[in-house]
Amino acid sequence: MGRIVKNKRTKAVLLFMLDLLFVNISAILALKVGFNFESTSEFLKYREILLEYRPIYSVFVLGVFYLFGLYDSLWKYASIKEFISVITASLFGVFLVYLAFRMSYIDMVSNFYVINGLMLMATAGGIRFGYRMLRVIKVYIPNKSSGFLSGSRSRVLIIGAGDSGVMTAKEIQSHIQDRKKVVGYLDDDEGKIGELLQGVPVLSKINEVGQVVDELDIDEIIISIPSLGNKRRREIFDKCKKLDVKLKTVPSLYDLIDGKIEIESIRNVEIEDLLGRDPVEIDNPEIERYVSGKVILVTGGGGSIGSELCRQISKFRPSTLIIFDIYENNAYDIQNELKRSYRDELDLKVLIGSIRDRVRLEEVFAKYRPNLVFHAAAHKHVPLMQESPFEAIKNNSLGTLNTAEIAGRYGVERFVMISTDKAVNPTNIMGASKRLAEICIQNLNQKYIKTEYMAVRFGNVLGSNGSVIPLFKKQIEQGGPVTLTHPDIIRYFMTIPEAVLLVLQAGSMSVGGEIFVLDMGEPVKILNLAKDLIRLSGFEPYEDISIEFVGLRPGEKLYEELMLSEEGVMDTLHKKIFVVHPVEMDSSEVEKAMQSINEALASKDLELMEQRIKELIPKYRGITDTKSD
Repeated sequence: MGRIVKNKRTKAVLLFMLDLLFVNISAILALKVGFNFESTSEFLKYREILLEYRPIYSVFVLGVFYLFGLYDSLWKYASIKEFISVITASLFGVFLVYLAFRMSYIDMVSNFYVINGLMLMATAGGIRFGYRMLRVIKVYIPNKSSGFLSGSRSRVLIIGAGDSGVMTAKEIQSHIQDRKKVVGYLDDDEGKIGELLQGVPVLSKINEVGQVVDELDIDEIIISIPSLGNKRRREIFDKCKKLDVKLKTVPSLYDLIDGKIEIESIRNVEIEDLLGRDPVEIDNPEIERYVSGKVILVTGGGGSIGSELCRQISKFRPSTLIIFDIYENNAYDIQNELKRSYRDELDLKVLIGSIRDRVRLEEVFAKYRPNLVFHAAAHKHVPLMQESPFEAIKNNSLGTLNTAEIAGRYGVERFVMISTDKAVNPTNIMGASKRLAEICIQNLNQKYIKTEYMAVRFGNVLGSNGSVIPLFKKQIEQGGPVTLTHPDIIRYFMTIPEAVLLVLQAGSMSVGGEIFVLDMGEPVKILNLAKDLIRLSGFEPYEDISIEFVGLRPGEKLYEELMLSEEGVMDTLHKKIFVVHPVEMDSSEVEKAMQSINEALASKDLELMEQRIKELIPKYRGITDTKSD
């Protein structure tokens, strides 16, 4: 993104320099035209005046150009809107020069202003629209001379006749080598139906897509409405998936950079497009207030959630960002990414270590004195933890206790723990280990009054390592079958960027001791998810790719919950974030139980360890319970 911004600034500076040159040339030329190109004594008099006050003239005209956005537009997409801006800016600029000269009693021949206004339109418009024409010619002439335009082209239908749709059409038209022809638009705005946009007609409403595809022999549909809500996107997909056409989309508003659509950004519809939700509204100033200028430690900073936390935190200008992770490859990847994006603008430290190692944690906290800790380090795979229960407790429970306790001793301002919906009424050791971690930080919130401890619970995130979607994609690529544990299993899903933004927002609300719960939207039936993925891959469920059910895994639930029945829930100032009342527990009893769990862990006594876990989580159904059934 840094390169894109730099490139945009370079173009703006180049455009400004060209304007500076041609604005001054057009002024002298306007004067010459006014005197019929005769160098009379009167002409020479006015020329001297113009040359003397040229800086004032240039500042007024170029200042108006800037205010009218003539250095911000994407001129390769220039159209009537930009043309009107050029005309208005030119006339207004000359008018201001006229007023300034009159008020300063600067004598200037009257026809100069009219002629100069016309010349400014010609030069400013010529520079900008010339760029677009050169770009089209650059693509068109080589292709025409090679006979490229002969042969059939893919017929494209664009859903959305707004700015994004028109920009998409222009981009396709300027890439003749891609052998595509935009046949029309569909849009729900009845006022646009029948209009020509970029020479392409708005045909009808979106719901008539099936009829349009049949009548016009459409090969490809592009959904070009970046602000489209998830519910409506889903409706459009359901209509289009029944048609024998390619289905593509432009990026969402979150992914779109500077409102710019390029041919490379038009991509196939992915399952994330259908499961994603409406854009998240975030109070950036509030987040910036508690993040900017702070030393921030992110444990598990190389993982799916941790790395996105690092990306988002970096935007708010921390004084130092510390990535702490035991897995060096992931940490190295995010380090390189952030260095490319921010170079010397971000003080970045990448440290390798384990949250189980108190000595290493002490070293880190003593040296860097973090103000904020985002604790994302955790084991999260349910089946793997069922096979290695002691590791789940060591890492997720005791590792969290280590980090949180040391944070309190070093006076960290805020400790934010990433939790999971599996911590609610856990039926597996991974969920139990995370619930224990929640209990520990709520207990520490009473002990270390200078540190505000909080946890944020949410469900599955799209694109995380080991999630079900990459597994299904791999099974489809191999020709199937796609395997599910149960036909009725449902899960909550959220995109990683959305989850992390809400975590940062929740962090700004904490007063200490809360468990925040994110609004995960509607739960998704995994069977429907598998069917959608198969269709998006160009196959039909059960016909081309079979679906098999292999039975629930140990510790797996049919559905997840986001809060305990005894936890009351309250709204917050953010509509997608809720806070639950903590279950009151005696501090000494918590410490005693955690000590007992640690002792059982040391003796590798699973049955005893789970008995001690149940002292804090009575509803936990453990591994030993399952085996005895």
